[in-house]
Amino acid sequence: MARPRRIVLIRHGESEGNTDDTVYEREPDHALHMTETGWHQAAESGRQLRDVFGEERISAYVSPYRRTHQTFRALGLDPRLVRVREEPRLREQDWGNWQDAEDVRHQKVYRDAYGHFFYRFVQGESGADVYDRVGAFLESLHRSFEEPDHPPNVLLVTHGLTMRLFCMRWFHWTVAEFESLSNPGNGEFRMLLLGANGRYHLDRPFERWCTPESYDVTG
Repeated sequence: MARPRRIVLIRHGESEGNTDDTVYEREPDHALHMTETGWHQAAESGRQLRDVFGEERISAYVSPYRRTHQTFRALGLDPRLVRVREEPRLREQDWGNWQDAEDVRHQKVYRDAYGHFFYRFVQGESGADVYDRVGAFLESLHRSFEEPDHPPNVLLVTHGLTMRLFCMRWFHWTVAEFESLSNPGNGEFRMLLLGANGRYHLDRPFERWCTPESYDVTG
């Protein structure tokens, strides 16, 4: 099995929805553009990642949202080295279709009280739903490692919650551990690095906003 040396997860650059939550009343979430700041964030991350990848080949998977496609483009990776695919299972958590800003604000309060993993948005998804589809994607990803010429790098261009849930699934974190972590900032990335012991580790942790509170058995 040709496991990659590194798996890089990057959150899209700042989008219109990150600066104005009323835009969801006029535009579908998947269609939102990056802001000028977002383009700069992605370009800076691209400069860093090009140094990391060097002349090595990359297998890239991009969420089907406009802002993730734009982020990938802004990274400026050498197209000769990249095999890129759109991957719907890496999309943002679904908060419903046309969204009422005031209703979403209320639901975010409910989610904070109920728990980000278990709370399901009306007509949308819970964190647990996203976890399940990320798990299905991981099964496909592991099968791709069986290709003898699989690139030494994997790049996932996705969303903050999806990044945390990918790592939760990969490292077998508990729900309590997931709940204690914050999303990375726009344009930020994390790398899963293959160690000499054959296991992956994160290059740096996610920021923690609280101490995990376990239900005891796995704490």
